[in-house]
Amino acid sequence: MSKKITYKGAGVDVEEGERFVRLIKPLVESTYGESKVSPLGGFAGAFPLDAAAFREPLLVSATDGVGTKLKTAFSARRFDTIGIDLVAMSVNDVITCGAKPLFFLDYLATSKLDSEQAAEVVKGICEGCVRAGCVLIGGETAEMPGFYAEGEFDLAGFCVGVVEKDLYIDGAGVGPGDAVIGLASSGLHSNGYSLARKVLFDVGGYSIDSEPQGLSRTLGEELLTPTVIYSRAVLGLCEKFDVKALAHVTGGGIPGNLSRVIPDGLFAAIDSSSWPSAPIFELIMKTGNINRDEMYSTFNCGMGMIAVLPREQAEEALSLARDLSEAAYLIGEIKESDSSGSKVRIL
Repeated sequence: MSKKITYKGAGVDVEEGERFVRLIKPLVESTYGESKVSPLGGFAGAFPLDAAAFREPLLVSATDGVGTKLKTAFSARRFDTIGIDLVAMSVNDVITCGAKPLFFLDYLATSKLDSEQAAEVVKGICEGCVRAGCVLIGGETAEMPGFYAEGEFDLAGFCVGVVEKDLYIDGAGVGPGDAVIGLASSGLHSNGYSLARKVLFDVGGYSIDSEPQGLSRTLGEELLTPTVIYSRAVLGLCEKFDVKALAHVTGGGIPGNLSRVIPDGLFAAIDSSSWPSAPIFELIMKTGNINRDEMYSTFNCGMGMIAVLPREQAEEALSLARDLSEAAYLIGEIKESDSSGSKVRIL
């Protein structure tokens, strides 16, 4: 008689999946706060929306991953911060509309589930949700034998927020003379890692444990610094000031992202000397002999979130952002365009 084949024998361990759920249950519930959400373990997550509290609510959604930053986490064997990045990438997109994040969902796919490793990832996701002020309402963990390299996994995140229709921010009100302010990044955030890894590890010959001159910590610690979650600062600015546009600086850098919210006939003149350059960007630029335009079109180069608002409100807005623990700078001005050139010009 032929040997019986089981699901576990094919590489999918249902019992390990159930163990993982038990491990993360208290972590997930720590994000609930006072929200009366559906319990973990159901087929779908339910979130109570108090529709009576809104005039014309708009639901705003975003989804993203963390790209090849995961490769750095695998090399360092550190997984407690990558979940913060996952939350940040979607939450920071949602708040560019002026929306308050409500809930978050995650997707983790791996060849073979390691409950302790995956629980470390979820621990970071929960920390990210707490920082963002949203609930981790659910997720999916998939074992896919033979699909991913041993010990590796992929992540995706999904966020839903809400904003009043008349407070929705889309850049339409941006005009000449408006100020451009920037909120500092914590480093690379979760973008440009394919180039950074090639330059630092292949060209520069550094290892994950190297401490290059100019950095105050190992390269692994620097590259795994989590993305800043800007929800508290951005929503604070939106509440008190006439914020006309917001740009989350991700892949494409400042030019590629800020240009998405600048109306035709205008451009943002950005003074690159108005904020300090972080050592990691200098290291990448020098090691890879990368030109300035390539740097600014690949990395955030020190600015993680950008806001456009009336010039007369700029100083008070900067003060509020700093009070909310964000390093903030006046980085530019909106001007009338004299040609069909770029909507963002970095000086």
